[in-house]
Amino acid sequence: MLGEKKGRFGCALWCAAAIFTGLTLPGSATAAPAPIEIRVVVVTTFEVGNDTGDAAGEFQNWVEHYPLPDILPFPQGFHHLRYNANDHVLGIVTGVGKSQAASSIMALGLDPRFDLSKAYWILAGIAGIDPNRASVGSAAWASSIVDGDLAYEIDGREIPAHWSSGIVPYDRATPLEQPAPPAVSVNGEMAHELNDGLVTWACDLTRSVVLADDDKLKAARAGYPDFPNAQRPPFVMKGDTLTADRFWIGARMNDWAEQWVPYWTKGVGRFTTSAEEDAAYLQALTFLAHAGRVDLTRALDLRTGSDFTVPPKGVSAADFLKSEATGNYAGNAEAIENAYRVGSPVVRELAQHWPRYRETVPGVKP
Repeated sequence: MLGEKKGRFGCALWCAAAIFTGLTLPGSATAAPAPIEIRVVVVTTFEVGNDTGDAAGEFQNWVEHYPLPDILPFPQGFHHLRYNANDHVLGIVTGVGKSQAASSIMALGLDPRFDLSKAYWILAGIAGIDPNRASVGSAAWASSIVDGDLAYEIDGREIPAHWSSGIVPYDRATPLEQPAPPAVSVNGEMAHELNDGLVTWACDLTRSVVLADDDKLKAARAGYPDFPNAQRPPFVMKGDTLTADRFWIGARMNDWAEQWVPYWTKGVGRFTTSAEEDAAYLQALTFLAHAGRVDLTRALDLRTGSDFTVPPKGVSAADFLKSEATGNYAGNAEAIENAYRVGSPVVRELAQHWPRYRETVPGVKP
């Protein structure tokens, strides 16, 4: 993969790699150079094949179109990093799922090559989307990230008839039992609240972005005649994310998600997208913030709908899973494209007007 790297930045990359691994150039001083100040970190979760020139995963548009031309070795993480030296923008692929996401973000946050203390972070990825809230291809900026894995669970065939689901909060005996436990406890961090001023600023900045739409998305929308928001062409909105390593689908699970998010956010959060990595991404940033390595008020989370969380009208959840399990999502390519279309104006604004945003977080009243 390092063979892809060309051009003037090659020596700088070699030096950075040498410093990281404890090596020094012949005749050079042993003191490490000052770390590179990063302005924005673009977080993606997967790539398909190479970074360039083939079918695009979440990373490829950033590499090719932002662009992120320079490769930085990252052996302690899932995938090498990409970098734009002019804008000081760093790109990472964390790997799919909570374990890889948390480990990769923590590894990056502790990497001595980078000064991330003022960096903005933006996760830009695809997700399932609630047809009650939006259509496939739509983009949602989250103010709340809720964990959907940390809980008790009883198999659906054994739950009492009056229960809404078989998922029960830790330290409670029934689903959604009031009062809700503390969101942060020995059991883990159930809800991460992002800086809503920054989230609102990012959403307002991108609300008028023209999103990819096509006959494939129109056909997908046609399967949801009873969901007005699912009928709309793709649009940009604020909406919250439920994170779970289990890939769940179906009307009953969707009902659970729509209740689980407000339960843990004191009624404020509204479930919009389902994804795997977001709570892990925020958990790693939270610990890094405790160590003074990052500023948690600068974190953003963007998800675009690649598929609905509920099957089309007349289709069972089991039959819907048959297509979902093969990756045949209704709007996969369009969601990947829209994640870049919506995320990139925010990254450019922050990185290319750095004197404005280095000390002052946008959207936050002084």
